[in-house]
Amino acid sequence: MMLTIGDVIKQLIEAHEQGKDIDLNKVKTKTAAKYGLSAQPRLVDIIAAVPPQYRKVLVPKLKAKPIRTASGIAVVAVMCKPHRCPHISFTGNICVYCPGGPDSDFEYSTQSYTGYEPTSMRAIRARYDPFLQT
Repeated sequence: MMLTIGDVIKQLIEAHEQGKDIDLNKVKTKTAAKYGLSAQPRLVDIIAAVPPQYRKVLVPKLKAKPIRTASGIAVVAVMCKPHRCPHISFTGNICVYCPGGPDSDFEYSTQSYTGYEPTSMRAIRARYDPFLQT
C-alpha cells in the first residue's frame, strides 16, 4: 500500500509542476491495479504522506470542496465509542427505544443508533477515533 500511495503522490506532484488537472479517483484506481491491490489507498493516508514542501499546494486540492462551509459555519459530527445502556444496572434490561450499543443486534454501534447512519458508518470505519472521523 505504501508503494501505491507514493506513486499517487508522485503523479500528483508531476501534474502540479506541469500545471495539469488530474482525476484523483482515476489515478488511485490505476495505481492500485498496477500494484495488484483490491482496494484503493485512502485519502487520509495520501494526505498524511504528502511531502512537507508540497503540503501547502497539494492538500487543499485533495480536500473535499468546502460546500458545507460556504456560510462560514462548519458542522462536525463525531461519535463516541459504544457504551452499555445506563438503565441496565437499574432494571436489568436495555431500553426498548434505544437500539445500538455493544450488546445489540446492530453489531458495534453507538447507543441510540443502528450503525447504518452516515456518521455511524464513518465512525465505525475510523474505529471511533475522533481525529480520523473529522
